[in-house]
Amino acid sequence: MKITSADIVISAVKPEQYPEQDLPECALAGRSNVGKSSFINKLLNRKNLARTSSKPGKTQTLNFYLINEEFHFVDVPGYGYAKVSKSERAAWGKMIETYLTKREQLRAVVLIVDLRHPPTKDDVMMYHFLKHYDLPCIIINTKADKVPKSKWQKHIKITKETLELDPNDPIILFSSETGYGKDEAWAVLNSFMS
Repeated sequence: MKITSADIVISAVKPEQYPEQDLPECALAGRSNVGKSSFINKLLNRKNLARTSSKPGKTQTLNFYLINEEFHFVDVPGYGYAKVSKSERAAWGKMIETYLTKREQLRAVVLIVDLRHPPTKDDVMMYHFLKHYDLPCIIINTKADKVPKSKWQKHIKITKETLELDPNDPIILFSSETGYGKDEAWAVLNSFMS
């Protein structure tokens, strides 16, 4: 996909702050520090549109990015480890749940999982939450460049088995370093956004 424009339009914490345009949206979910921001930046050919950080819990709001004036990517706070209080984490949980279950413009959720490790309990919980609400899900197995090619299929199999992946849900190998999987990711995303 040719990216002509990509801008953050708002960081929201409640529904009345969400963009009012009736454009399709794709949410990006994953544990803290899994590489959601790097995924966005690589997909959009931007260096620092989404701020990356080595400190988990950097994203604390729903960040809406307007792409080509046609659709939104919505980066949600990472789950799992984050140096924040329990009450803050509970507030994030509520904010994310409200968005995922009530937003009519939401077309699909990209669940980003680290290829190097089996999905965490939180990854499994998030995937089952999405399936419970019948939300279309795209699994991005990121950090593919950190695993030898000869072991990719073994790691994909572990991801599928751990998540109990629905055969209809696409799983894509991706690397924010090399751009591997970028075209495949866009092809799948476009099928939900158009």
